[in-house]
Amino acid sequence: MATQKLLQTFKKTPITASPTSLSNSELAQKIAKTLIKAGLKPFETTNSSLLSNLDSHITNLVFSNPNVPLHSCLNFFNFLRKNQSFVSHKPDLQSHLSVVFRLFKARRFAEMKRVLTYVAMDSNLRCPVANLVSLVEESGFNNEPNFVEKLCDMLFRVYADCNLFEEGFRVFDYMVSYELKIDDRSCIVFLLALKRCDKMEACLGLFKRMVEFNVEVTVYSLTIVIDGLCKRRRVKRAIDLMIEMASKGIKPNVVTYNTLINAYIKRTDFDGVNEMLRLMEVDEVAFNVATYTLLIDWHGSSGKIDEVERMFEEMCEKGIKADIHVYTVVINWNCKIGNTKRAFALFDELTEKGLVANVHTYGALIDGVCKAGEMEAAEILVNEMQTRGLDVNQLIYNTLIDGYCKRGLIDEAFKVQVIMEKKGFENDIYTLNTIADGLRKLNQPEEAKRWLLTMIEKGVVPNVVSYTTLIDIYCKEGNFVEAKKLFQEMKKAGGEPNAVTYNVLIDGHSKKGRMKEAYELRDEMRAKGIFPDIYTYTSLLHGECIFGKLDDAVELFNEVRQKGLPLNVVTYTAIISGLSKEGRSEEAFKLYDEMTEAGLTPDDRVYTSLVSSLHKA
Repeated sequence: MATQKLLQTFKKTPITASPTSLSNSELAQKIAKTLIKAGLKPFETTNSSLLSNLDSHITNLVFSNPNVPLHSCLNFFNFLRKNQSFVSHKPDLQSHLSVVFRLFKARRFAEMKRVLTYVAMDSNLRCPVANLVSLVEESGFNNEPNFVEKLCDMLFRVYADCNLFEEGFRVFDYMVSYELKIDDRSCIVFLLALKRCDKMEACLGLFKRMVEFNVEVTVYSLTIVIDGLCKRRRVKRAIDLMIEMASKGIKPNVVTYNTLINAYIKRTDFDGVNEMLRLMEVDEVAFNVATYTLLIDWHGSSGKIDEVERMFEEMCEKGIKADIHVYTVVINWNCKIGNTKRAFALFDELTEKGLVANVHTYGALIDGVCKAGEMEAAEILVNEMQTRGLDVNQLIYNTLIDGYCKRGLIDEAFKVQVIMEKKGFENDIYTLNTIADGLRKLNQPEEAKRWLLTMIEKGVVPNVVSYTTLIDIYCKEGNFVEAKKLFQEMKKAGGEPNAVTYNVLIDGHSKKGRMKEAYELRDEMRAKGIFPDIYTYTSLLHGECIFGKLDDAVELFNEVRQKGLPLNVVTYTAIISGLSKEGRSEEAFKLYDEMTEAGLTPDDRVYTSLVSSLHKA
C-alpha cells in the first residue's frame, strides 16, 4: 500500500522541474552548487536553511544532477542518512534508486551493493521487486542498457547476505519470469548463505530451480550443495545428485570428491571411502594436498601408521607440495604411537621448507612428549611457541595438566591450572577429571573427592567419567550407600553408565564380599547391552577367591576362556593366589606354566603364593 502511494506521488510530481516547483528547483540548484564548491562542510558546521525544507523531490533533483560529482553525491546521501536529528528529510526509496543508478553508470558495483543493502535492511524501504522495477521505469532509469538486470541480480545477492531468503527467492522467480540473466556467482552466494544457515531443503530447492530454468550450473554450485547434504548426513542424496549432474555434463572435481570422502570417513564407512577413490580413478581426478591430508588422517585413526607414511611419501613423490596441515597430521599420528623421534624430524623438515608451525602443530608435539612423560621437553615447546607469538590454548593447558598428573607431579598440574584460569580459561570437564584422576592415583581420595565436589559447585557439569571417579572413591571407602546414590544421580542426569562405571562398582562390592550385589550389577550391565569384559570377570573372580569360593572362581575363569577374552597378569594372579591359598598347588602351577607360555610375566605375588601352596599341600 505504501509503495503504491509512493508510485502515485512520483507520477504526480515528475523529476523534471515545472513552474509549480520552481522554488524547489532553485533550492536543489543551491544545494548542488554548494556541494560542487565546498562539499559537505557548510552543511556540517551550521544549521543551514537549505536543509530545513528538504523533501523527496528536492533530494532527487540533487542526486540526479549530473553536475554534482558522484563522490559529492554519495557524501550528501550518507550525510542525510546519518543526521536525522537536524535533517528534515530522510532519503526515500527513490533517492536510494537515484544513487544506485549513478553508481551503476560509474561501474562502482561494490558501493551500489552497499546502497541496496540499506534498502533491503529497512522495512520502510523494502518492497516487492516488481514494484521496485516499476519505480525504475517511472524514473526513466530503464533506458540504460542492463540496469534492471544488474539491479535485480545484485538485489538477489544482497538478500542472501542479509539472510532474507524469501525475498531473494521472489527476485529469482521474477528474473526467471522476465528472462533476465542470473549470474551463476550470485547463485553461489545464495547457496552458500542457505548452507551457512542450515537451510538445506531450501538450498537443494534453489539448486533444482537453477537446473530447471537453465541458470548456469557449475561444479562449484554442485559442490556447495553436496557439502551441505553431507554435513546433514545425507550422503546418499549427495551421491545421487552427483550422478544426476554428471549425466548432464557437470562432472565432480577434486573438491567434490574430497567432500564425499570426508563424509564417509566421519561415518567410518570405509567401503564408501574406497568407492570414492575408485570413482576418482575412473574420472581421472588427481589427488590434491587436501585429499592426501584426509586419507593420511583416516589411516592414522585406523592405526595404520605404515599407510600414513606411505601416503605422505607418495604425495611428495608426485610433486604435491605438503602444507602445514598435512605435516601436522603426520606429526600427530606419530606422536600418538609414541614415535616422537620421527615427529621431531618432520618438524625440522617443515621448518627447513619455510613452513610455519601453528598452534595445532605444537599441540601435537606437546601431546606426544607429555604422553612419553618428557615434561621438560613440553615446557621447552610451550616457551618456543609463545616466543613465536602463538598463544597456548585450553587444549594444550589440559595436555600439560594430564602430563604432570601421569608423572605424579600434582603440584605442577595445579600450577598450570592456575595459569590457565588467569589467562581467562575456565576449568572444563577434562580439567576436572584429569586432576581428580591424578589425585586418586596418588592415593589421595579425599583430595580428589574435594576437588570434584568443589568444581561441580562452581558450575562444571560432571560427566560419566567424573561420576565414575567419585563412585570408585566411595566404593574403596566401603561407602556403598553414597556410591549407589551417585550412580542413580548420574542416570537421572542423563549420563549412561559405561563398562568402566559398572566395573568400578562390581570391583568395590567384590572386594568387600558383597558378591550378590556384584552379580546383580553384572546382570544389569548385560541387560543394557554392555558386555562384561576381562576386568568384570577378574573382579568377580578375585572376590570369590578372597572369600574362599574357589570352585565358583574356577568356573568364572573357564567362562573367560570360553568367551575368548584376553587373559592378563591380574586375572592369572588372582586365580593362582586363590588356588595356592587353598593348597591346590598342582592346579596353581599348571596355570603358572600356562601364564608364562602366553608371554605374561608373573610378579612377586605369584611366586609367594606358589611357595605357600607347597607348604599347605
